[in-house]
Order: sequence, then C-alpha cells, then structure tokens
Amino acid sequence: MKFSRPQARSWRCPPAPAEVRDFHAGLPDHAPTPLTELPGLAAELGAGRLFVKDESSRLGLPAFKALGASWAVHQVLKQAQGQVTLTTATDGNHGRAVARMARLNGHQAHVFVPSAVPPHAIEAIRQENARVTVVDGTYDDAVAQAARAEGVLVQDMGRPGYEQVPAWIVEGYATLCHEIDEQLGEDPDLVVIPVGVGSFAQAVITHYRSRETNTRLLAVEPDTAACVLTSLRAGELTTVPTGTTIMAGLNCGTPSTTSWPYLSNGLDGAVAISDEQCAEAMRDLHALDVHSGPCGAASLAGLRTARADLGELGTVVLISTEGRP
Repeated sequence: MKFSRPQARSWRCPPAPAEVRDFHAGLPDHAPTPLTELPGLAAELGAGRLFVKDESSRLGLPAFKALGASWAVHQVLKQAQGQVTLTTATDGNHGRAVARMARLNGHQAHVFVPSAVPPHAIEAIRQENARVTVVDGTYDDAVAQAARAEGVLVQDMGRPGYEQVPAWIVEGYATLCHEIDEQLGEDPDLVVIPVGVGSFAQAVITHYRSRETNTRLLAVEPDTAACVLTSLRAGELTTVPTGTTIMAGLNCGTPSTTSWPYLSNGLDGAVAISDEQCAEAMRDLHALDVHSGPCGAASLAGLRTARADLGELGTVVLISTEGRP
C-alpha cells in the first residue's frame, strides 16, 4: 500500500523552539547518536549515499523517545505543585522514557500498556520504579485508560482538548533532526520515518518544512496498523483496527489529532510493510553492525518497498528509532 503527495515540499510551518537543544545538552548522558554511512545498501538501492541515524542508545535508553519525554516532563514539572504521578500509555519505549524521567526527578509514574506488549518491555518499565497496568485491549484502549487515571498525563497522542503536552513531546524530538544537519552537512534528498501515531513524523516534518528544502519525507507503518496511510488515502483522520506485529511501537490505530495537519500536508509519501519485510531489513542491518529493533529497521524495509516509485535518489537518511530488544 502506498500514497504520494508531490506538492508536500511547498508546504510550510513554523520551526521548533531553539532552546530544546540547550536543554538536552545539559542532561546527564547526553551525546549525539551516530549517523552511520552504509555504502553497500546505497549501491543496492541505487542511492548516491545512504546513512542510518542510529537511536539504539539515547540518554541511557534504547530509543529516541527519551528526547520527547524529557522535554515534556521538564515542562510539566515546572508547572506542578509538589509530588505528582505522571501517567501515560505506551507500546514500550515512550512509557519507559516517561518512567525514567519521573524517577530521575523524584516523582512517580503509572504506565498503561496494551496486552500485546512483550513481557521484556513491561519489565523494563517496571525497572524504572513505575507502576504498570496491562490493558486488555489495543494501544488506543490503553491511551483511553491512561487519560482517565489519576495523575498528570504525558502522552504523545493529541486529541481535542489535549494538545500542549503532545506539542512539547514533538518539540523534544527536534534535537535529533538538528544532529542530522550537523553530521551530514547538507540537506538529504530523502528521509525515511517509522510512524506510529505520527508525533515523531510531525517533528521531522516541522524541521524540513519550516525552511526551503527539496528533502522528501517518507512515512513507514506496519500493514497491520497503517492508520496514517489509511487516513492520507481517505483525506481525513481515520481509525483502523490493529493486529499483532513485531513493530510493537508502531502498532497504533489512530493518528494524533495534533500531528494530522502536518502528516496530511507535509509528507511526500507513505508506505506499509509486512513483518517479514521488517525482519529481513533488521537482519541486514545487524549484519552491517547497526543493531536496530523492528521499529528502527522499518525504515529500510519501507525504502525497499517504495523504491520503484522514488526515481533518482541522492543522499538518503533512514531513521532507526530503536535498538534491538
């Protein structure tokens, strides 16, 4: 399944606030993640150059999610009175990041996870001293329960009336994009983005659509949870039923309402991939010493799936959003 919007590069939006990078630079364990060049994959895919932004270790956690969670928790706690419990729903990495930031700041966390989340991911969240509630249902069901729970919700999925915290999370992801600018030294021709509810994609879109650039942006989702692709094709925000997938962090049935205007206007294309395609991409990246988890490897699988429709390719950046489990 594919979608394309050639006019996306002419759409514009305001940039992310500049102070986010300074905040991250002041955190313990902060360091830019690697941008690794893979000439063999570039040759296979007919690209001028190909790089992987490797988020297998970010602020002491195995995924990029710590960037958004840390900035949002910082903003929430500035407004908090006394001890608070931070609540959230997650497929794994976001919840662990919120729990880590709560613990480091001396607060409690209550994390809701759908029943399909693997036990090792649940245990990693509990190791951050968080309370974990396993919801008998989907990611969307977990989001609904977290929103009703006592505490301060730190969720990356926006909805009408809940917009500020998701916006802070998106702002936090901007640091990753600025690192790519500095490491690459040029605007890439194509950036490939794994997508769940769309908050991270919103951050990447904001980065490139807030200035003049010819960079194309391609979203990748599991074919069992292609809520963004389905919404793009329908021309409106749409909920889809979700199944099981090895790409647990992308197993989302509804796009974020705060991200939807960016997704619908700023993406050049979207594609859905199978678990088999993702597993092959993960094996290939591991063989090249890039230890992506399934969500991270989705970017390579998505590029392979969409390659015939992309024409000539210059410099490509695949964003590998997580390390291997």
